[in-house]
Amino acid sequence: MPNVTSYASGKGLNPIITMNKDARVYVAGHRGMVGSAIVRALKKQGYKNILLKTSAELDLKNQQAVNDFFAEQKPDYVFLAAARVGGIHANDTYPADFIRDNLQIQTNVIDAAYRNNCKKLLFLGSTCIYPKMAPQPIKEEYLLTGPLEPTNEWYAIAKIAGLKMCAAYRRQYGFDAISIMPANLYGTGDNFGLENSHVLPALIRRFHDAKINKDKSVTVWGTGSPRREFLHVDDLADAVLFLMENYSDEEAVNIGVGDDISIKDVASMIKDVVGFEGELLFDSTKPDGTPRKLVDVAKLNSLGWYAKTRLEEGLRDTYDWFLEHQDDFRDV
Repeated sequence: MPNVTSYASGKGLNPIITMNKDARVYVAGHRGMVGSAIVRALKKQGYKNILLKTSAELDLKNQQAVNDFFAEQKPDYVFLAAARVGGIHANDTYPADFIRDNLQIQTNVIDAAYRNNCKKLLFLGSTCIYPKMAPQPIKEEYLLTGPLEPTNEWYAIAKIAGLKMCAAYRRQYGFDAISIMPANLYGTGDNFGLENSHVLPALIRRFHDAKINKDKSVTVWGTGSPRREFLHVDDLADAVLFLMENYSDEEAVNIGVGDDISIKDVASMIKDVVGFEGELLFDSTKPDGTPRKLVDVAKLNSLGWYAKTRLEEGLRDTYDWFLEHQDDFRDV
């Protein structure tokens, strides 16, 4: 067990560390959009000893397998980006899978990291764990102040448990585990499937298909008035590396751009990026969803980190990536 007697308080540890470029860094979930972005950022910054395991090689739901991996590899730093994810339909259809699998993954990795003297762990939460009707912009302290969005409560409850587990291990054991809550993500490695993609990749795919098919119009659900915040995944990766070295406390940190945009405006932007020349229509008989979802990034900014990627620039990069990989999504 790590020696915790040197810590004056479990709530806040020494926030300033320097990750040695030769340190053993484990990225759990490296094949996902977030995990792969973290790997790219680590390589860009010169880290040479990145530990990667596919789910076939290491089942993170298997406690013994996880314990054996940590005991053998002894990672110094862990980025926990592995999770079972999905859209509204998947959450509604497989609630037991979502809560069980995420709880197992989190519990196994966090506990094994602590027991094997990991220097620091970063856990990726999600802004979907905030109350459905949280005041805007959403501050970190709004967590657990109201009911969750029912369509993803199984995933949200598991993620909240992960945040609280990190806080509990910090308080009781002095384990340096931190948590972050990113805004809506997009970018390289996103999912462009027609049935289960999020709003930006879904719009990119729809406008692209309409352009190829020479359709006269594309219809978007709702009025277009709801506002959303979008964070490029490479900015997220930059932020998590920054926080690994510059933050150490039990309260999670929001990661976002500090600004939002209406669905109507972002749809128009994507239409231009893709080059679709038809008409953009909105079906006001369909639901709009939550009117606004913007996170407060004052804490993150006060530490010295700001998002760098402008939305239009990020959308162009994302569309270029989609064009290079569109065959992977042809039948999904």
